[in-house]
Amino acid sequence: MAATASFVGKVGAAVRQVAGNKGSTWYTPHMAAASRAIAERIPLVDMVLEVRDTRIPLSSEYEHLRNFPSSLRHIVVLNKMDLANRSQMKDWMMYFEQQNCISYGVNSHNKDNIKEFLNFLQARVRELKKAGHSNYTTTIMLVGIPNVGKSALANSLHQIGRIGAAEKGKLKHATVSPQPGETKDISSFKIGSHPNIYVLDTPGVLPPEILDIEVCSKLALTGAISHCFIGQTELAQYFLAVLNLTDEYKKWAKLSTIEYDRLQVGCKAECSSALNSAGSELDERQKKQYPTDHTQDFIVHDVRRTLFEVASSFDGNLEDEKDLARLIEAQLTTLQKALYVPLASGDDTCNKVATKLLNLYRTGRLGHYTLDHVPWNA
Repeated sequence: MAATASFVGKVGAAVRQVAGNKGSTWYTPHMAAASRAIAERIPLVDMVLEVRDTRIPLSSEYEHLRNFPSSLRHIVVLNKMDLANRSQMKDWMMYFEQQNCISYGVNSHNKDNIKEFLNFLQARVRELKKAGHSNYTTTIMLVGIPNVGKSALANSLHQIGRIGAAEKGKLKHATVSPQPGETKDISSFKIGSHPNIYVLDTPGVLPPEILDIEVCSKLALTGAISHCFIGQTELAQYFLAVLNLTDEYKKWAKLSTIEYDRLQVGCKAECSSALNSAGSELDERQKKQYPTDHTQDFIVHDVRRTLFEVASSFDGNLEDEKDLARLIEAQLTTLQKALYVPLASGDDTCNKVATKLLNLYRTGRLGHYTLDHVPWNA
């Protein structure tokens, strides 16, 4: 929306500026080498799974696939669907169908969903064999930009496939990290037997340059581009702009009622009882550490309640850029207490608040958002 334009522009411009500086770019020599290695192997595999982030189905496109023929056995896998808006997910699946593109939505941490996806892949492999496009051993390559969940998907497929085939032996794992760029090499994982099916997990690769500022912003907000390219506070402001212009926060209205107070008191009492049962020295140490974990339920509830109350009591025009900025500033200030961030000099307090807020957003604790809009007119 127009009111978010300034936040999008600020984040996107900052990302492009840093990336444009000599020696400070996401397209490292390692990423360039990985890009070449993937390009060489794509024509040799039986199937390519292009993993995208369901929150940004277009912005997370793997552009290097554009260099290969459209007849390539290519499936778009929309991962992290548990973090995206569920109703918009259906629209995106319809969009890809209209584009004659096979797509499949997954949550790489949901075993039932992975089982269904593995059955889908095995059916596709059988179709390839009937058409004479695959040998006894089928190789599937996962490709995509950083931090879309390729390694998590490879691990889940390997684990479920290994159990289904009743195979024994040490379980091999791909490195999974919330930080982009952790996968360094192409690794092979067996996901099926009779016929044998192997999946290749590849490093995440971005194009050397991204011209679209809005795409830069979305990649930074979802974590595909490292936060070192942009301040956490700017990203948090962008997220809050998105939050305030949706109905997501309105679902937290009940957190301002007596029911919330009862829940909060119950959680704190339970935790207090557990702490008091330990020795006095351990008791004091745990009490000091307790508020530092912002992922605890009662803190997450407090954050949601704070965001709702500040937004619902705001009397400005959210379509006005200045009014929206004023609301976001008030929310960040109020969240300092909700997140138990101690006051510090300079921007340190705001950065700590922003870092915790972004973590809660990226893990789905603050609602489900799809940042890309379906281009029906395209």
